Amino acid sequence: MPRPALYTADVLLDAAAELLAEDGPAAVTMAAVARITGAPSGSVYHRFPTRAALCGELWVRTEERFQDGLIDALSGEGDPQQRCVAGALRVVELCRDHPVQAQVLLAGPDELGAGEWPDPLTGRRKRLQRKLRKVLGDICDDASRAHAALIDVPYAIARRHLRARQAIPASADAIVADCARALIDPA
Repeated sequence: MPRPALYTADVLLDAAAELLAEDGPAAVTMAAVARITGAPSGSVYHRFPTRAALCGELWVRTEERFQDGLIDALSGEGDPQQRCVAGALRVVELCRDHPVQAQVLLAGPDELGAGEWPDPLTGRRKRLQRKLRKVLGDICDDASRAHAALIDVPYAIARRHLRARQAIPASADAIVADCARALIDPA
């Protein structure tokens, strides 16, 4: 019977996320992930053959987790405006509850070397983007307004607090909800 892996992909990705949250995207290296986890470098390279593969998997895993919560909120009951408000509030909630992962999203895919990611990761990301665009299209015909209400404004509010390493205050919810209501027509 084979031994269970001590250094799973999730353990290594969690360490990469912590490195990014502490010191920025440049801190995410194979050697740093091995050092922080105590894993042999061979274990890191076994799961992620390149830094681009590690960073790409970190981004896509984080995006998948956040997007699942967002799509759940956007698929709920109510008119488009109510669903948009619920989605915008979910973004703030996810940032509040998962500040390390929020730091990954705030860094952005370009800072994580998106142009060098392996094709399978790029394909997964494109599928995620198509899925989100479809759901956003159900909220509002104007993709720019939907994007502003659900992505730009909530992350702008969260960013200030996350960068200062402060908790996101409850007052952020009302600001984000007001902005989402203003951006999306209830009709």
